[in-house]
Amino acid sequence: MRRRNLLANLAVMAAAVASSRLPASGAEPGEAMLGEALVAGLRDAMLGLGGAPAALSPEQAPAELARALSDFHSYRYGSLAVRLPRLIRAGHALGADTEQYTTLAQTYVLAARMLVKLEEQHLGWMAAGRARRFAEAGGDVLTVAEAARNLAVLARKAGWGDRAMSIALAAADDPGLREVGRAGAAERGLLIQSAAYTAARGGDRQGMRQLTAEAGAIAAELGGTTLLRDHGGGISPATVQLHLISAENSAGDPAAAPAAARAIAPRSLPSVERRSRYDTDVAAALGQLGHRDDCIRALLTAEHHAPEETHARPAVKSLISGLLTSGRTTSELRGLAARSGVLT
Repeated sequence: MRRRNLLANLAVMAAAVASSRLPASGAEPGEAMLGEALVAGLRDAMLGLGGAPAALSPEQAPAELARALSDFHSYRYGSLAVRLPRLIRAGHALGADTEQYTTLAQTYVLAARMLVKLEEQHLGWMAAGRARRFAEAGGDVLTVAEAARNLAVLARKAGWGDRAMSIALAAADDPGLREVGRAGAAERGLLIQSAAYTAARGGDRQGMRQLTAEAGAIAAELGGTTLLRDHGGGISPATVQLHLISAENSAGDPAAAPAAARAIAPRSLPSVERRSRYDTDVAAALGQLGHRDDCIRALLTAEHHAPEETHARPAVKSLISGLLTSGRTTSELRGLAARSGVLT
């Protein structure tokens, strides 16, 4: 009885907190709050809390996952905040076989990517760990590798640069990737790119450029863009060059980042997600160089391409906040800050 009363009280408290932060039922949360709504939904789904699992059949789950991936690559956070937690609940309810393990692993890979973007490292570790475990159970070498890439990113964010490098390069050397053709080569390239960025964050410019060149050679050999289910940006010479913008900035050479950006035609990038990343990476480099007006223009371009991403992502909000406090403000900057929930 005491346990039931405690759970009931906790449910009432949770509902009160939710109602104080989200709009009334039937209203869409503001774009600045979509990230919080998505994190809360994923947290509860991963902890087994909340509503009953959706009635998805084993045949329906992969199609629903494809829709969630489309939401991610088009930055439809509002839709994803509903669809992705529902997929996690349904995936756990469908039972255990190889195909369902693979779908659930791919769902958790997507969840981990979103949680990394939203700087929710604790939940990110949980999602990435589950992704790898279910991918291994399903024998899906590509998803095992993509889960490892997410773990490497999380290790880097935790300050464990050597561990992040080891995770990424060990996964890239998995012989299984060489047995699955172009997709395996593309995944190897992404893992090596991740290692390059880890080198950049450690201030190793030479190592970063060597690893980026290695990833670029893989992309050039593949030719065109090789798309991957779990990473819709895939890999191409343009995406490797995109990665170099942020890597140069992180390695301590922001002046090299705009030069890297000029080598890319943004329209050549394979998704809205990648094109928005281009704009925000350029904005971050311009901000580091003190080019405020150009930085704001790049952020406004990112907002035009992907408003929900620009308004919800913590890294972008931090950049906007820094602009507000470091110099003169304009109506454009104040408007962007208001839409992002930075200025109320």
